[in-house]
This record gives sequence, C-alpha cells and structure tokens, in this order.
Amino acid sequence: VSAAPPAASGTDKSDGNTNTAAAAAAAASTAAVAGPPKKATQASRDRIVKRAAKEFKDGMYVNLGIGVPTLASNHIPEGMDIMLQSENGLLGMGPYPAEDEVDADLINAGKETVTYLPGSSTFSSSESFAMIRGKHVDLTILGALEVNQFGDIANWIIPGKMVKGMGGAMDLVSSGNRVVVTMEHCNKAGAPKILNSCSLPLTGKNVVSLIVTELAVFEVCGEKGLTLIEKHADVTVEEIVAKTEAPFAVSPSLCDMQQ
Repeated sequence: VSAAPPAASGTDKSDGNTNTAAAAAAAASTAAVAGPPKKATQASRDRIVKRAAKEFKDGMYVNLGIGVPTLASNHIPEGMDIMLQSENGLLGMGPYPAEDEVDADLINAGKETVTYLPGSSTFSSSESFAMIRGKHVDLTILGALEVNQFGDIANWIIPGKMVKGMGGAMDLVSSGNRVVVTMEHCNKAGAPKILNSCSLPLTGKNVVSLIVTELAVFEVCGEKGLTLIEKHADVTVEEIVAKTEAPFAVSPSLCDMQQ
C-alpha cells in the first residue's frame, strides 16, 4: 500500500431512460425479487473492492470500514499517494505485516495488526474524531446492511443481536466526505439490500454518494434517487431490477463495471 467527497420516487424526469419496470417486476413476483439464498464468493468480493478502489484519487485521506472495504487498499494504483486513517488514532497505515513484523500494539479500528509507512503517525482517538468531524477525511468506504434510494444507510446494528458499539460510522457518514458503500446486492436469504426505505436503525440519512455491489454501481442523489451507471458485463438491467427493491434510473452512458 502506498502511503500518503438524495426525494422523488427515484425517477429522473430529465432522463428518458428512467427505470419504470422496477415496481412492476417487484409486484409480479416476490420470489423473483428475493431469489434463492446465496453465499458471497471471493470473486464477487474482489469485483466489488476493485471497483471501489477506482474512487481513490492521489493525495486523498481515506477511511476504510471493517471487512470487505479494507481490501480496497490492495488495489491502490502504483504511484498513487493515499493516506489511510483509522478511528482509533492511526494515519498513514501500510499493508498487513509479515509474520516477523507483527506488533500486537499496532492495530486498526477492526483490531487487525497493521504496519506503518514513512510519515505515519499515532494519536488519540479524540484527535482522530476531530479529524473526521473537521472534514479532513476525503473518502469513506464502508459496508452496509441496508441502503435506501436516497442515501440513507443502516450498518451498525440488527435489533436483538449482540453489538459492541456503533464505532466511528455515524461520525464518518455525517462529516460531509464522499461515502461509498460496498456490499453484496442481496442478503444471505436472497432479499434485496437496496430498498425504498431502510427497516433497520439508521447510521445516517441522505449520506451515501455511491453504491458498489457485485452486480452494479449506482450514483445516489438525495433528491432524484438512484441512477445505474455501471453493471457487471454478464448481468442484464432486468436482472438488476429483479434484485433491487428501490426504483432507479438508467444512465444513457451505462457501461460495464470498471475493474
């Protein structure tokens, strides 16, 4: 790793390519929307993180969420200068350590051991959150349990399940930086995760800028809703409609997902 920015029904009346089939497809067959139970594959995760890494720009300060988002750091383009920030007080993190480099005292917010790069620094979590709240983080990439068509995100708790805390997600998504959600398009039961309205407790409202799944990439606008801008080469728009509860417009410049 090298050291180192949503309330109609989702219909864009200015774009003739509006997805008008979403509601009809959902009403026609609940089973078609939900599909069979599925398990995330390594290939689909790789596809998601490679596309998410396309959001990196030279000189950015970036916070990567726990899990799949962290893997995006493996795809920072050569020669690009990115400073990775962690809520627990690290700036300028390097790659995961080799076995003989492990320092149990040097961990990220996900309690994973990391390394430092030249120019890296350690500071208190209070200073780390001051950096976040002071709008000094340019990009946040994080996972989600649910996202709605206007950029609401739920990712910190499922009621009734044990939770250690909300972490830094609420501060990160509300700080005004660009928020990119990386997630599987459907949950483990095969039901859509991109919804008309989130059913789980929210992490933030109208905060998501981009949604990246293994099937598609959506731009999110707090006023117009979702626009499909990229799709996986082997997936049709109709298939995306069937697996997405929320309505969306289709960009006239729709292209295959960048990798």
